[in-house]
Amino acid sequence: TQKKVIYLTKEELLTLINMTFDDDSRYLESVRDVFVFCCFTGLRYSDACNLRRHDIKGECIEVTTVKTEDSIIIELNDVSKRILERYNGIDFPGDRALPSLANQNFNRNLKALCKLAGICEKIRITTYKGNERHDEIKEKWELIGSHCGRRTFIVNALSMGIAPSVVMSWSGHASYSSMKPYIDIVDSVKAKEMTKFNQLIK
Repeated sequence: TQKKVIYLTKEELLTLINMTFDDDSRYLESVRDVFVFCCFTGLRYSDACNLRRHDIKGECIEVTTVKTEDSIIIELNDVSKRILERYNGIDFPGDRALPSLANQNFNRNLKALCKLAGICEKIRITTYKGNERHDEIKEKWELIGSHCGRRTFIVNALSMGIAPSVVMSWSGHASYSSMKPYIDIVDSVKAKEMTKFNQLIK
């Protein structure tokens, strides 16, 4: 079966942005910031970790992606600017702009963060072994990993009506076909939202 695209809705994303942390959960704050940065720039986690201060060029960032070695320019918005400013006075190895963790540690802490935020929607995961179907129900936080930030950016950008060609210029996707799973998600969300108008005549 086609792999399910896991992303955060606008409401879930706002919940993360507005979270406050006590002493026991303070270690999750930088994880939240880097993840939200990915959600608002479309960067892969590896590229966010690799972002250097000299890559920040005024109102945009210029990066050469780790995975594909593409050179892309991404304009900054208010949220991504605010996160960069938060860490502006802190020295990180290699003059990096943001804190970083090994991918495995980041993913473990990200799941803890999303569980704490109450991102617990039940999601059915279907797999096949030969002709035998297996259904498993998981809570959403269990399925969230670092790449979810990039997926969240793409789905929310398309949902806001930003043209796929523009989103592709930010995300570095090379073909329209690679964007199709995200476009299908947005189309299904729009169809579901349209049914709300039915309530006006009841």
